[in-house]
Amino acid sequence: MAAAARLALRARPLSRPNPGVAALVVDQGRVTSRGWTQPGGRPHAEAEALAGLDPMMLAGSTLYVTLEPCAHRSSRGPACADLIVAARPARVVVGQHDPDPRTSGEGIARLEAAGIATRLLDDKASAASLAGFLTRQRRGRPWVTLKLATSLDGCIALADGSSRWITGESARAHVHAHRAQADAILVGGGTWRADAPGLDVRLPGLEARSPQRVVLTRGDAPAGVTRLAAPEAIAELEGVQYLYVEGGAQTAAAFLAADLVDALHLYRAPILIGDGRRSLGALGLASLDAAHGRWQMAERRQLGSDHFEAYWRSRT
Repeated sequence: MAAAARLALRARPLSRPNPGVAALVVDQGRVTSRGWTQPGGRPHAEAEALAGLDPMMLAGSTLYVTLEPCAHRSSRGPACADLIVAARPARVVVGQHDPDPRTSGEGIARLEAAGIATRLLDDKASAASLAGFLTRQRRGRPWVTLKLATSLDGCIALADGSSRWITGESARAHVHAHRAQADAILVGGGTWRADAPGLDVRLPGLEARSPQRVVLTRGDAPAGVTRLAAPEAIAELEGVQYLYVEGGAQTAAAFLAADLVDALHLYRAPILIGDGRRSLGALGLASLDAAHGRWQMAERRQLGSDHFEAYWRSRT
């Protein structure tokens, strides 16, 4: 299932508005086929994995899929639960329940009614690979990643606002790789007016993955840029499952204060700035107790001379 969850990353963000799902067919410990949600949302992962397989090969196989197979018919393609019933694998293992009311347990029920052994897991890797879809379904908004690039003493720029470049080339390439997996990227109005950032993907071969551009401002936005007046308005971003927030300090603080940040990406360069601009504004904390227990380490790595850490928001 962990391998399927990793494979699902290939679907982002081109599978939108559908979730990025992956499926593996395994026979006697060997992967015989695989698939992930294709651009535009069709074919689904299960259809890709099952296409062209000899029914004799499937008779003793297990199908691993990160999300419950869909149960609703569409003009764009058949229900995956029906495809699986027709293919008749020996067993199906599902990483996550589908909260979409059009499926919501019906996909698994249809497999079991057909006599196919089915097991539903609460698999963390699958949930992580579906974070944007699940957050949209459960919270009515995109999954939000806040990125901060700072000096060792927590500054994002010199006192005059100069910030190019705090981190090195490896860290910047890492940021662009994450941009390529986002549906939209957001900065504050101050950052937009001061820096006129491109907010695009500048990795060779991935330029077409540049996300939708969004500015948090009460003023006007340039042509081709979506304007939001408040962090809570991200719920209005149609079709956006993954939102990448980059700057600046007041915008970052506003999203944190509203408890809208699900993942925190920290890039730290081995430099000291001193009297520079701080990475965050006021968060409205009443006590230190309110700051503890909110963030859980998810990843840590070295990127050239810079250090990267990812944290996920701990939620009940």
